[in-house]
Amino acid sequence: MAAKQKQRRPTWSDVKSKVVGLDQKQLIQIVGDLYRLSKENEEFLNARFGVLDDPLAPFKKSIEESMYPDIYRDKPIQISKAKAAIRRYSKAVGDLIGEAELKTFFVECGNRFTVEYGDMNEGFYNALNLMYKEAIDKILSLPVEQRGEFRERLEEIMESSRNIGWGYHDALRDDYYEAFPEDE
Repeated sequence: MAAKQKQRRPTWSDVKSKVVGLDQKQLIQIVGDLYRLSKENEEFLNARFGVLDDPLAPFKKSIEESMYPDIYRDKPIQISKAKAAIRRYSKAVGDLIGEAELKTFFVECGNRFTVEYGDMNEGFYNALNLMYKEAIDKILSLPVEQRGEFRERLEEIMESSRNIGWGYHDALRDDYYEAFPEDE
């Protein structure tokens, strides 16, 4: 009996070799099919082609629903879903200001949730601390004149977390003053 050969998984190169032979009408049809296939594809294409007045809106909605869910409808916090929204925006547009906005918004939503509803768990705070650091890094990569509003929002997050445990406030404070030592 002959051993089964493991079939190679197709790669982008395999698909690309097929796409190259398509005409414009066929490409438009494929893009339309992808657009209708999923909400994520729709968001991606809307952002990539700048067809919305506020290209961040669908991504912010996803982050807010994930990090500040409706507890009265028994909606869970979904950190990975919120992070995925940021990644989709980054891949679609690659806009530093938009990425800084979404990362900051992620922490604002999670922070507001814990301030309003009480103590969470270590994993939740670790995710917020990590995203806070990422937001700082993204903001520091912006020109100085574009950092002001973000800096104020980061400080507000840090200040509002004073009574939260798990080392959360301490980590935010350390990260904020390391990035902006002149504020200390």
